Amino acid sequence: MQQFARVHRLPPYVFATVNELKSSMRHQGVDIVDLGMGNPDVPTPKHILDKLADAAYKPGNSRYSASKGIKGLRRAIADWYQRKFDVSLDRDQEVCVTMGAKEGLAHLALVMLSPGDVVLAPDPAYPIHPFACIIAGADVRRIPIGPDRDFFEDLELAMRNSWPKPKLLVINYPHNPTTVCVEVDFFQRVVDYAKENNLYVIHDLAYADFTFDGYKAPSFLQAKGARDVGVEFFSMTKSYSMAGMRVGFCCGNRDMVQALTRIKSYLDYGIYNPIQIAAACALSGDLDPNPKFTVEDMDKAVRDIMDIHQDRRDALIDGLSRAGWEVPSPKATMFVWAEIPDEFKHLGSVEFSKLLIKEAAVAVAPGLGFGNYGDDHVRFALVENRHRINQATRNLKRFFG
Repeated sequence: MQQFARVHRLPPYVFATVNELKSSMRHQGVDIVDLGMGNPDVPTPKHILDKLADAAYKPGNSRYSASKGIKGLRRAIADWYQRKFDVSLDRDQEVCVTMGAKEGLAHLALVMLSPGDVVLAPDPAYPIHPFACIIAGADVRRIPIGPDRDFFEDLELAMRNSWPKPKLLVINYPHNPTTVCVEVDFFQRVVDYAKENNLYVIHDLAYADFTFDGYKAPSFLQAKGARDVGVEFFSMTKSYSMAGMRVGFCCGNRDMVQALTRIKSYLDYGIYNPIQIAAACALSGDLDPNPKFTVEDMDKAVRDIMDIHQDRRDALIDGLSRAGWEVPSPKATMFVWAEIPDEFKHLGSVEFSKLLIKEAAVAVAPGLGFGNYGDDHVRFALVENRHRINQATRNLKRFFG
């Protein structure tokens, strides 16, 4: 594929060898507990599905939609931001619906960046954060991230060592995969730094609702002046278990949102209308004259999903501890970021992940797949029920002996 320059810049898919081994062993009849991919398994709340089904039968809803999202969904997004974060948005100028956060982020990078532009992105990182920029032709400077790092020291170092001067900073809190969390004052420092250094900012808030133990994730847009420098993405994949429906949105800086809106107008006709109608109801309740469910009903549905995952988190952390593997309990996300035990660190995360599949019948994501700074960790996804998680930790306990 060397003749296809954008594809040639992409490295080999790190997760592929682990996935191939997992598939091979399953083909041999081995019961693998798969905690690798963060693919939500909790059913979509019934209210959302009912609204989707009702909308699908209404004449006209199968026609082309609007690439920037129907007005009702953009209004619901603005209402959600006002209610959840006390942030006021112009639904027509500061909101754009996307086909999941990945599509929106990738197309925003494509419209903002030119070959030779420099982007700052965390390492480890959710792969689309750096690779959307690489696909767009930019060069990426990595910022090490983790509980033992000073983000702003590392950011300043990356800025000083970059030429030309970076154009864009991509961040993601609560962070996937490390589960690091921040408060609003962190975002305020980011905004102030971006203004001082003429940086744009993209923040991915995928885990806005996936918080535990009383922690509440802030929005980047809550910081004073945030809309002067950046945008924020949210995906309905996790909070509402709507992964396959592919609904996300981008909010904030008008120039960035309108640039995304314009390029999307050339590339797609929008998401299937009934899905957008269901998404609007998920965010702001049923707006029909005789509503079947309210905002409070949907907030409860989200809390129920979070309670399920907190119970899974507790089961996994407790089980790993019984197996002799002490791992911090995350305050957010649907993941557990586990440092590889010392006696196995020499293997690296890919070989260690393969070893866990072979010897413990447990699949995890190797940290190397998220960046070089992740190679001494693996990521567990909370995508199996408590019974299966307990089975996984029993297997691991036998493996560790």
